[in-house]
Amino acid sequence: MLKYGSIVLAALLVFIGSQMLYTVKEYETAIKFRLGQIIDSDIQPGLRVKAPFINNIRQFDRRILPMDMATEQLNTVEQEYLDVDYFVNWRIADVGAYYISTRGDELLAKNRISQVIRDRLRDEFAQRTLTQVVALDRGELMDKLTQSVNERAGDLGINIVDLRIKRIELNNEVLESVFTRMQTERKELANERRSLGREEAERIRSEADRQARVILAEADRDAEKLRGEGDALATTLYADAFNQDREFYRFNRSLNAYRNAFSSGQDMLVVDPNSEFFDYFGDQSPRTNGTARQ
Repeated sequence: MLKYGSIVLAALLVFIGSQMLYTVKEYETAIKFRLGQIIDSDIQPGLRVKAPFINNIRQFDRRILPMDMATEQLNTVEQEYLDVDYFVNWRIADVGAYYISTRGDELLAKNRISQVIRDRLRDEFAQRTLTQVVALDRGELMDKLTQSVNERAGDLGINIVDLRIKRIELNNEVLESVFTRMQTERKELANERRSLGREEAERIRSEADRQARVILAEADRDAEKLRGEGDALATTLYADAFNQDREFYRFNRSLNAYRNAFSSGQDMLVVDPNSEFFDYFGDQSPRTNGTARQ
């Protein structure tokens, strides 16, 4: 009988010991309750002691938890609807506040986080254009959203570690509108470039015509100058040559005149034989005092 009593006592002690000791794992945090009231929160990992039947323990995962959000349809400032896919990484920052606000229900916590994020996304997208959302301000938008959502999620004892947009898609009506606007913008840009090109072409042509006129005018000027200088030089040379032997040049001119006058065999010339034209025709020397030699 004593033997059975010892066994029962040992089993009782083991049971009481198991009720007094509990373990918080390294990736967990815990809350201690006394008759339903929180007496200790954010209990760190390790082997801990509690009062059996009076204290109870709730353990929570303190690791970063991913949450893939459902696609949201959001409206930009241009009244264009976008289908936005995004995800959230969150963790429990204050386990006491988390338990009070959600009763420790992870699904309820996710629903509340989702509502906060949806509200902030709508507000931020409604203040931006499509271009800003897609290309220009996405990084700034995500940082601002994360900060804003954390301000609201802090009351839930939750910290938003990361908030990122995975994909932004346009519905068919918006796509058609975007393509039409892009075509219009490209046409306007092309027309502007063509106009600038025509303007530049006209300027280049005008400048080329002006330069051509200037070059031709300068060439004509230089040609006339050279021609005048050549004529002056020729006149000087003729005069110098004539002054060297005037009689010879008078004779040469008379021969040229005879040659030109009688170049055709059928020409007839009626001239007074005593005229100066025949000075070198019959005599060896020209008249010297205005009368022909006999």
